[in-house]
Amino acid sequence: MITLLGAFILLIIGYFVYSKVVEKVFGIDDSKKTPAYTEQDGMDYVPLSSWKGSLIQLINIAGTGPIFGALMGALYGPVAFIWIVVGSIFAGAVHDYFSGMLSVKHKGEQFPSIVGRYLGNGVKAFVNVLSIVLMILVAAAFTASPAQLISSISPISFTMALLLVFCYFILVAVLPINKIIAKIYPLLGVILIFMAAAIAVALMFDGKAIPNITLENLHPGELPIWPLLMVTITCGAISGFHATQSPIVAKTLQKESDGRKVFYGAMIGEGAIALIWAAAGMTFFGGTAGLQDALALGGPAGVVNDISTSLLGTMGGVLAIICVILLPVTTGDTALRSSRMLLSDMLSRFLKFEGKAKIFLVTGIVSVPTFLLATIDYSFLWRYVGWTNQLSATIMLWTATVFLLNHRKFHWICGLPAIFMTGVAGTYIFYAPEGFQLSYGISLVIGTIITIIVIIWYIRKIIQAHKLKNTPTIKAA
Repeated sequence: MITLLGAFILLIIGYFVYSKVVEKVFGIDDSKKTPAYTEQDGMDYVPLSSWKGSLIQLINIAGTGPIFGALMGALYGPVAFIWIVVGSIFAGAVHDYFSGMLSVKHKGEQFPSIVGRYLGNGVKAFVNVLSIVLMILVAAAFTASPAQLISSISPISFTMALLLVFCYFILVAVLPINKIIAKIYPLLGVILIFMAAAIAVALMFDGKAIPNITLENLHPGELPIWPLLMVTITCGAISGFHATQSPIVAKTLQKESDGRKVFYGAMIGEGAIALIWAAAGMTFFGGTAGLQDALALGGPAGVVNDISTSLLGTMGGVLAIICVILLPVTTGDTALRSSRMLLSDMLSRFLKFEGKAKIFLVTGIVSVPTFLLATIDYSFLWRYVGWTNQLSATIMLWTATVFLLNHRKFHWICGLPAIFMTGVAGTYIFYAPEGFQLSYGISLVIGTIITIIVIIWYIRKIIQAHKLKNTPTIKAA
C-alpha cells in the first residue's frame, strides 16, 4: 500500500516539477501561431481545446497498453513499480513531449520527417519503413483482439467481427479529426480514467496486502528483468508508438504551452493507470505465481474481467468489456490513420494530387496488409510490436537529443534516457524469441557493445557542439 501511494505521489511531483523543467529546456512561445491555425485544413489540422487534446492523446497512446502490458510486467513483482514511475517521468513523458512539440515546431510533421531533420535522411528512410511496419502491426493486433472477444460473447463470427472493426478503422482514418475522434475519444478517456480509479479504490479497501517495493525478481518463469521488463511494460513507461501518435494531436494544439498538459501529462496519466493494474495483478491473485496461472488460463483480457467483476461487481464486468473491446479499437484506428499520414508523406513526390482521392488511395494501400495480418495469431503479432516499439522510442530520444545539442540546450534530459533505451533495444533483439535467440550472456555483451558505440557517437556530437558553439546551428548527423 505504502509503495503504491508513494509511486502515485512521485508521478504527481514529476508532472508538476519535472515537466516544467522539460518545457523550459525546450523553449515555448505562445506568441507563435501553431500549425492548427497556420496549416488549418479541416481534416487533420483543426484547433482543439487542451482538455480535449489531452484526453484524445491519452486514448491514442493508451488503449489497453497500460493495462495488458502492466499485467504482464507485474509477473516480475514490485520492481515493475520502479520502472513505471522512473520510466514515465524521465523517459516516456520526455519522449512524448519532444515528439509532440517538435511536430508543432515543424508544422505538424510526422515522426520520420522530424528524425530526418536531426539524424539525417538515411535514418529517416529506415524510420519511415519501421514506423509504417509498427503502425500496421499495431492496427492489425488491435483489430484481432476486440474481434476475438466480440465473437466469443455474441453470435457474430470472428470474420464478421473482424470486418466490422476494420470498417470502423477505415472510417476513422479518412474522416476529419473533429468528426469522430474529437467527439468520442474524450468520453472514452474519461471511462479509462474512471475504471482505473475505481479499481484503485476497490483494491485499497479489499483487505488484501498490496506488495511493497523490492528489487527481487519474482517472475515465476525466472525470466530476466533486464531488458524484458522494459519491453513488456512499454505504454506504461515509454513507447515509440507514441511518437507516431503525438503528431496527430500536435496538429490540433491551440498554443505551445498546451504541450505540457497534452503530451507530458497524458504520459503521466498512462503511468498511473499502469501502476494500478500492475498492483491489481500482483495483489488479486495472491502473488506472481497466481497471476501467471490466471494469464495462462484466460489471457490479459480474462484477467481484466476477473479483477473488474470481483472488485466492482456488474459495473466492473461492463467496464471490462468496454475496456477490452473499445480501447484496443481506439488505438488501432489511430494507428491506421497514422500509417495513412506516414505513407502519404513518403509518396508525396509520386502522388502529385491532393484531397480526398489521395486520402482514400493511401488508406486503401495500408489497409490491405493490415487486414491480412489481423487474420493471423494475435500473440504472434504482439511479439513483434514490442521491439519495434522500443527501437522507435530510442530513435526519437536521440532525435530530441540532437535537437537540443543543435540549439545549445541541456541535452542530457533526452541523452541519458536515450542511452538507457539503446541498451534495452540493443540487448533485447539478440535474446528475444522473435529475435536472434542467443544466450542471455552473449546478448548482454552485444547490447553493451552497441551502447558503448552509440555513447562514443554521442560524445563526438557533444565535442562538435562545443567546437562550433559560435555558429548558429550544428549540422544534423
